[in-house]
Amino acid sequence: MAWKIEGTYFENCNCDMVCPCSTSGLSAPADHDRCHVVLAFHVGSGRVDDVDVSGLTIAVVGDAPQLMSEGGWRMGLFVDAAASPEQAEGLGAVFSGQRGGPMEGLAPLIGEMLGMESARIEYTDDGRSHRVKIGDAIDIAVEDFVSPLDSTGKGVRVSGIGFPADTLAAGTATRSRVNAFGLTWDNEGKNAFSAPFAWSG
Repeated sequence: MAWKIEGTYFENCNCDMVCPCSTSGLSAPADHDRCHVVLAFHVGSGRVDDVDVSGLTIAVVGDAPQLMSEGGWRMGLFVDAAASPEQAEGLGAVFSGQRGGPMEGLAPLIGEMLGMESARIEYTDDGRSHRVKIGDAIDIAVEDFVSPLDSTGKGVRVSGIGFPADTLAAGTATRSRVNAFGLTWDNEGKNAFSAPFAWSG
């Protein structure tokens, strides 16, 4: 059976601005010794096999070496507590790379799975501002960046990325607190990306 999901996503990492990992296809080093990142995905509509997963949110928490292509990532996964067991199983398989698609390419880089937890996830996206709150573990808000020199007001876009979408809006975190899976950090003021996404496998 096949799957298809689409929605919106955003991420926040501890690079200073416009993460070199993403813009180089993981071939350039991050700004700091370790990459600390959270990626939040809200599925606007989608199915995994015959299970409807629309309206649910997933968050990936990662800790990786400075040069991410070296592998040895540590990764944990939060699944929306609103998901039924069948929905959680389907989304967990997709976002761990077991069902192919974009996450399958990252799976060989993961050295340690820190766990998959069910949690109440609050996700908001108004097109330029994005926020995810996961219980007491994660509270991140980011804003897409609009250059004061940009008369169009469209904001900074980076194209040709490939994952999780081809074109990402660059931004910065206005709030970023993480205490999950034994990982703790605060990436306020650091890099953010956001975009619509559409995956299938």
